[in-house]
Amino acid sequence: MKAAIIGGGVIGGGWAARFLLNGWDVAILDPDPEAERKITEVLDNARRALPGLYDAALPPEGRLRFADDLAQACADADWIQESVPERLEIKHSVLAEIDAAAPASAVIGSSTSGFKPSELTAKGARAIVAHPFNPVYLLPLVELVGEAAQCARAAPLLQQLGMYPLHVRKEIDAHIADRFLEAVWREALWLVKDGVATTAEIDEAIRMGFGLRWAQMGLFETYRVAGGEAGMKHFMAQFGPALEWPWTKLMDVPEFTEELVDLIAGQSDAQSGHMSIRELERLRDDNLVGILRALRRTGSGAGGVITDHEASLSVPVVDPPVTAQQQVPVTWTDYNGHMNETHYLELASRGTDGFMGLIGADAAYVASGMSYFTLENTVRYLAEVHAGESLAVTTYATLAEGKKMGLRHLLTKPDGTVAAEVDSLLIHVSLETRRSCPPPTDMMDRLEAFVATHTKALAALSER
Repeated sequence: MKAAIIGGGVIGGGWAARFLLNGWDVAILDPDPEAERKITEVLDNARRALPGLYDAALPPEGRLRFADDLAQACADADWIQESVPERLEIKHSVLAEIDAAAPASAVIGSSTSGFKPSELTAKGARAIVAHPFNPVYLLPLVELVGEAAQCARAAPLLQQLGMYPLHVRKEIDAHIADRFLEAVWREALWLVKDGVATTAEIDEAIRMGFGLRWAQMGLFETYRVAGGEAGMKHFMAQFGPALEWPWTKLMDVPEFTEELVDLIAGQSDAQSGHMSIRELERLRDDNLVGILRALRRTGSGAGGVITDHEASLSVPVVDPPVTAQQQVPVTWTDYNGHMNETHYLELASRGTDGFMGLIGADAAYVASGMSYFTLENTVRYLAEVHAGESLAVTTYATLAEGKKMGLRHLLTKPDGTVAAEVDSLLIHVSLETRRSCPPPTDMMDRLEAFVATHTKALAALSER
């Protein structure tokens, strides 16, 4: 699959990273002489962050190239994403060129946050709105607006990238999400202009309060909970009259003067001017990975999108089997700057789960009332591992003795360095009685076959 990115700014670069790290080839066209440097920096951040969302490996990275012209960029593309500046005359010109050069089967998306599809296509070019959110390589939401059949074609392609396509039912200025952001932004400008709060205080009000609720529950579900056992009807009855109170200035816009710009810019510099934009981006990404991984555990909000996407990622079938793969997220590192010792064991436990599936002790088997429980683990820490490094868990069966199963997990870096060895002793258990019992004969046969081949493999390794 190939994607063409027309316009390589913050959003275009994020799109390139999202496609590239999900195995697509990517061609980028941007006249900025600094485009390659800027996009390389975005890709560095994406490579550090996106794989850390998953407990499975992303596909091998696609090929990236910078095109010399639009026709070259669009040739053979399956998806073409226009991310040029938000000026309608520029978009009309670029979309006309894209339409002329694009394969008939290609999806043509525009990253516009402000223009409706009817405005984009007013001069005959075909396109739908595919409006993402920054950073595109981490946040899953994409608002799709436009011709229904084209949006329907686009949605599954986006899902393959681990994104959440939201089909907007009707054309409307600023689509859905940006209408909320515009309302909050407008009220925030008034609060700063009127001296009620500084930029830092407004940000604290969001991130210390309702921002945390919205990440997991959104707006209406949050208010449903606020209504207590009586639910949404009670909430509406209790707080509905407040809508008529003159609390906000959402329909008024403060005069956009040079003084207001200087006031806000000065406060923003005081708030976070001690960090570069790239440092702020990395801080943002590290925090997002941590939040998204937490949501992933419960399947809430964007966490459910990650879980679904991860289920589609395949682990290569080899013997000895690679039973787990992981790029280490920043949240796994400690104050020494390397991976915390507990996560070595966490990866090994996922290797155990992966191996159990190979002998038939999979999720369906556990649901039937049987499983293996771990009796003990022995961990040998052999090498430091840092954020962004990849580890593969190779699992060897070492014991098949009645109810007992022995496994050795090697946690290995791409260069072949073994970061840790974990020996695990497990026992077969009935979940109904919570007592040990023999495994089925066919499961024991599979385990014994693995032990026979893996004993030889481990012996060969020890001789190296």
